[in-house]
Formats: sequence, C-alpha cells, structure tokens
Amino acid sequence: MCFDHDSRPPIAPIAGGSLDHEGLVLTAVDGNRFRAFRARATTPSGAGIVILPDVRGLHPYYQELSLRFAEAGVDALAFDYFGRTTAIDSPRDETFEYTPHVEKTTWAGLVSDIRAAAAEVRSDGTRVTSLFTIGFCFGGRTAFATPTLGLGLTGAIGFYGSPTAPRANGTPISTDIAGRMECAILGLFGGADAGIAPADIAAFDTALSSAGIDHRLVTYEGAPHSFFDRKAADFADASAAAWAEVLAFIRARTA
Repeated sequence: MCFDHDSRPPIAPIAGGSLDHEGLVLTAVDGNRFRAFRARATTPSGAGIVILPDVRGLHPYYQELSLRFAEAGVDALAFDYFGRTTAIDSPRDETFEYTPHVEKTTWAGLVSDIRAAAAEVRSDGTRVTSLFTIGFCFGGRTAFATPTLGLGLTGAIGFYGSPTAPRANGTPISTDIAGRMECAILGLFGGADAGIAPADIAAFDTALSSAGIDHRLVTYEGAPHSFFDRKAADFADASAAAWAEVLAFIRARTA
C-alpha cells in the first residue's frame, strides 16, 4: 500500500483559500460512471490540475489534496479508478479491498476516465488556461503517460511513479514514450524507495533529455516511498520541499 489508511497530505490549510468543493459522478466516453471530487480556487490563477490517486482510488487523502491545491489558486479534481468494477458509492477507506480492482484496471479504461476528468476541469469556460496532471505511485506512473494523450497539457507531475517498470494493465513505460510527450515533466522520488532505483531515474532523465522534453527530476535523500504524508514527520522537510517544487512548476508555466 502506498499510504496508511489515515494518511493525509502534509500541507497546512490556508484559511479562506478554497472557493467551493463538491463530489461528482462523471461519465466517460465508454459509458463508465465514476466518482470525482472537485475544488475551485477563490482567486483562480488560470491553472487546473487532475489528480491521479494511488491504488486506493478516491481516498480522503486526495479529496483533501484537492482543497490544498484550490487554496493555492489551482482548480483541482481527483477521481476514482474503480467505477467499472465496484459500486461508485462504496467507501474508499480501510474497509475497501482495492487489490482485486487495481488488477482489473486497463490502460484503455484509465485513458477514458482521464479524458473525462480533464474535460470536467476545463468545463468552466476560460477559468483554466493551463492544465496539469499529478499522480502518486500507481497514479504517478500514469501521470507520466498523460502527456501522450493529446490533452493539451502544460505539465505532468509524478510522485514516486516508476519510469521503467512494466505494468500488467498496459500503462506505457515512461522511458519508452518520452519522444511522444507534449509537455514539461516534474518527477519527485524518494532516495530510499526500494522500488525505484537511481538507475531508473537516470534512464528517465536520459530519455527526456534525448527527446528535448523540459523536465526536472528530484530525489529526496533518505526519503522512502510515499514520504509525502502528514504522518511521516521524519520527512517533513522533504515534503515541504516537494510541495514547493509542485507549486513552482505550476506557477512558472501558467499563463
């Protein structure tokens, strides 16, 4: 598991920063209905972001992260992966057995849902002028593939998403698709993450550089997989630095 069930983003709320938030049910082009959570900024910056969760789907962690983005001026939407395999109103808490549902995900299904989520973020007319994706672990790997979907993205951000390992659901290997990416990449990794070796990150860096893709890959020494967690007090400095990287990446590329 990427996080404990009671994990939350390590970001302090900003009073009065979020305009409004709501739970939604979206419908993908293939007819899949799935849950999402959207938060809008009080003072929009022009940036919008689609949040791709870890294997737990639309866990409260990602609903709270949506609020933190909105407080920073970024309209945000997090969505659930499992509308095709379980009831959309079933909870994504400690009672949810996510593994069988993760195993049934497909790249085609993920793409369909990502497209619907991106369209929803852009549905407020000209409010969002620069669209980003961000993902964590399972979602981080997926986020690295979103620049190949023709969504008109400005940037894609991945936390501890493996750039080299294949997935059974057919998600493309990041190093293999660098030449087809349409936007800038920010990759954030833990130096003590046993699942992603320094050589994997180096290979991703080489692939992105060879393809001429604007990118920044940051490794936080001693930080484990899923360090971006309020409970991981020992890695609070890494979390603060990572959040600063995310906001700087978005702000520098938002018109």
